[in-house]
Amino acid sequence: MKYPPQHHQEASFKNVLEVVKNYPFATLVTAKNDTPFITHIPIVYEDDGSTHGKLVAHIDKYNPQVETLTHGAIVTSVFYGPDCYISPSTYSTKQLPTWNYIFAHLKGKVTLLTDKESVKHTMVRMTSFLEGENPKYELALDDPRMDALVDYIVGFEIEITHWEGKFKFSQDKLKKDQELAKHELIRSQKKDVSNFVDSIFKNHENAQKSGK
Repeated sequence: MKYPPQHHQEASFKNVLEVVKNYPFATLVTAKNDTPFITHIPIVYEDDGSTHGKLVAHIDKYNPQVETLTHGAIVTSVFYGPDCYISPSTYSTKQLPTWNYIFAHLKGKVTLLTDKESVKHTMVRMTSFLEGENPKYELALDDPRMDALVDYIVGFEIEITHWEGKFKFSQDKLKKDQELAKHELIRSQKKDVSNFVDSIFKNHENAQKSGK
């Protein structure tokens, strides 16, 4: 098979999990009757002792994608690590423009969480993970606001059955050029987005007010 190129396919599940753990805001992809459904949500990995572990998440119960999240349904979660444009000027040799990236695709079977307490426990664990090693907030299981929230979300787990790492960082180039591309990928992640975010916020607010 010519695609995907073998040198862009990650061989280590551990490396794939690093993407999942460090970039947990993912894209959930499902389909029904040839219609794709896509939602962007935080999806957190948990090691439950199974072969590949599981993913946990929740979604708004009014999201149309919910109808595809039945017991045993096959879903795909896409996790996006760093990516950037690589200009030919980056390399020490003559090359063409390209785009490098570190992505992870996890496929698995859905298990719906049908009782509120299970959903609440999942929310607590997810919050603990997302707060990181030095948490500034702790979600309490007995927080009364949770009782109202769980009526409006659908909690679920995904048993990971297949995984794929899409790691493209100029592996087909000279070692020196690979290093240069790696440093460009790192440098690109330090880009100041303040002007972009400020502009988007302002334009969004104005569009809401004008009804356009």
